[in-house]
Amino acid sequence: MATLLHLDSSLSAGDGSASRAVTTTFRKAWEEQHPDGTVIYRDLAASPLPHLDAPGFTAAFGDPADLSPEQQAALARRIELVEELENADAVVIGAPMYNFTIPSTLKAWLDHVIIMGRVTGEESSLKGKPVTIVTSRGGSYAPGTPREGFDYVQNYLEAVLGTMFGMEVDFIVPELTAAPTNPAMAELVPLYEASREKALHEAVTKAKALAERLAA
Repeated sequence: MATLLHLDSSLSAGDGSASRAVTTTFRKAWEEQHPDGTVIYRDLAASPLPHLDAPGFTAAFGDPADLSPEQQAALARRIELVEELENADAVVIGAPMYNFTIPSTLKAWLDHVIIMGRVTGEESSLKGKPVTIVTSRGGSYAPGTPREGFDYVQNYLEAVLGTMFGMEVDFIVPELTAAPTNPAMAELVPLYEASREKALHEAVTKAKALAERLAA
């Protein structure tokens, strides 16, 4: 049975979140292909992880026999998160752009799962694992737009998940999500609607294609 790890990090709930709408659509399409499969879900906004602290950081480099109880507890949390990621056949992550980058809750999750020598390098336990990232944004940061250089979501996640972890990274990008509520962007509403429909369509087609590929 296939396992999907589904992470959301949007502060908005339900229909108020563009990224959640797309990750949910992806998940439903995946489940249609794997009705007997497993979905592991973490809402990083509703149940945020603590920031990585000194005991958790140092524990990953120390001799297990010499770790303090505090280090052991912190390392156990990190191992749990890493094993969730390792045991998943595919991953979908909702990563809206906040202040040009990813939500701090998603950064905290990444800090916990980045265990050097285990999920990094040529022998990464995550090498080749497919991850689909839904990165929504209020405006447009597409190539050729004035704010193209301010996108620190896609380049950062590609560097960590793709280059560092060796995962197979794919993006779905619903943009101009602020248009319906910002009068100054009223003329962009049709472009927002087109971007939203495109993202939802991509979520379905990519989830089904990925599910079929992994089942082959």
